[in-house]
Amino acid sequence: MIERVEFNGVESAIILRSGFHEPGIHFFTPGDFSQQLGYMRHPAGHVIQPHVHNPVTRAVHFTHEVLFLRRGRLRVDFYTDRGAYLESRELGAGDVILLAAGGHGFEALEEIEMIEVKQGPYVGEADKTLFPGVTATEVRTANACNSAAKKTKNRS
Repeated sequence: MIERVEFNGVESAIILRSGFHEPGIHFFTPGDFSQQLGYMRHPAGHVIQPHVHNPVTRAVHFTHEVLFLRRGRLRVDFYTDRGAYLESRELGAGDVILLAAGGHGFEALEEIEMIEVKQGPYVGEADKTLFPGVTATEVRTANACNSAAKKTKNRS
């Protein structure tokens, strides 16, 4: 399943749940995102033609990051650009999330192992603005049926 987390018409995140197993190639991000999220499933013997990526000048204004949760449970808290709390989602082992807009914070609900991928270069303290997060008593965890989360088809 693909879960699109949207607030006020802005896509804040795309969650690829571990249960997604569609055959073929599926990209879930719009073409103008500076970080692309795709999924591939091919049978044994399928060949992906050798290729090289050409140098292309791109302008990246916001950092998108992708988290691959290998083990455990993680709560993702979503915030506005000004740090106002919106709501939260839980991720489980095998889930992937692309964080595309707004603020975010995390709490490990179990011991976790995760991999983070984002654009570089890293510019130190100028790369992010820290702010106080939500407390455990303030957490509002939405589920996939929540109106702010939309299940949608992907672009292939």
